[in-house]
Amino acid sequence: MRAWIDYELCMGDKNCNKVCPEVFQYDENQLISRVLVDPVPEHLQDKVRRAARECAPEAIKIEE
Repeated sequence: MRAWIDYELCMGDKNCNKVCPEVFQYDENQLISRVLVDPVPEHLQDKVRRAARECAPEAIKIEE
């Protein structure tokens, strides 16, 4: 699985960081989240899917 963030949509609300801090990190300078791990390890994939579902602007994109 690969995950990325559409920075045009990211609101910087840090929800993905709360759900899966192992994959998402908040960039305090840019006020957006960034993906730390590519590809996403299997044991974190459900958490990344949950983060994507909970992303209000649907900024998290997933490729299975």
